[in-house]
Amino acid sequence: MSTATDTRPGTGPATRPSALNLSRTTATATRVLRQLRHDPRTIALMVLVPCVMLLLLRYVFDGSPRTFDSIGASLLGIFPLITMFLVTSIATLRERTSGTLERLLAMPLGKGDLIAGYGLAFGAVAIVQSALATGLAVWILGLDVTGSPWLLLLVALLDALLGTALGLFVSAFAASEFQAVQFMPAVIFPQLLLCGLFTPRSEMHPALEAVSDVLPMSYAVDGMNEVLRHTDLTATFVRDILIVAGCALLVLGLGAATLRRRTS
Repeated sequence: MSTATDTRPGTGPATRPSALNLSRTTATATRVLRQLRHDPRTIALMVLVPCVMLLLLRYVFDGSPRTFDSIGASLLGIFPLITMFLVTSIATLRERTSGTLERLLAMPLGKGDLIAGYGLAFGAVAIVQSALATGLAVWILGLDVTGSPWLLLLVALLDALLGTALGLFVSAFAASEFQAVQFMPAVIFPQLLLCGLFTPRSEMHPALEAVSDVLPMSYAVDGMNEVLRHTDLTATFVRDILIVAGCALLVLGLGAATLRRRTS
């Protein structure tokens, strides 16, 4: 009886890297960005839709610019999170259903490398998306913020990265693109209702306030509001961005742990 380890692709532990590797991660990110370059509709959805939504919002409240100032900063973080969640979850699921993910995981490529590569690629798009949306809101639409616009950009970027991480995570539990979209009411809508956008969280029912305290979008909105009201960097703002960033990293780790090779 042979005791040799089976080293065929995808059949033995020897072929599965156990740690993140920078070259494998960047190669994955480069491949994803190359694919996105040939998909202008997806690029438009990720980059332009938040800008269009902010533009519409500004002129919906054309007669009440103070209303735009009060909610515009919050939505500047929420819109990128939603669009990145949708695009990332569908794009990752498409990789599985097309067999691309199966072939990639048969190579010396760890799940962590794959998730980190996707996160890096979509994170690069998120930088462009957040920069365009923040620039449009502050310098063209006249969003009045007390703090630095660069802090707004930081929160918007972290929100987009959080949306990317959530999209990568939920894609593991969907068997079709339609199911991926169905996760939005379950994952995004409760956070949208409880994040403090419509009413201060302190005025909610105590049970709902407790739930909102563990939802990352709540801290994204709080961080935007800190920039809206304070000229200096506050301890609350630092806490908020650290929580959002920590949640994004945690969800990325969960995405790597739950990544499946097949949809069935």
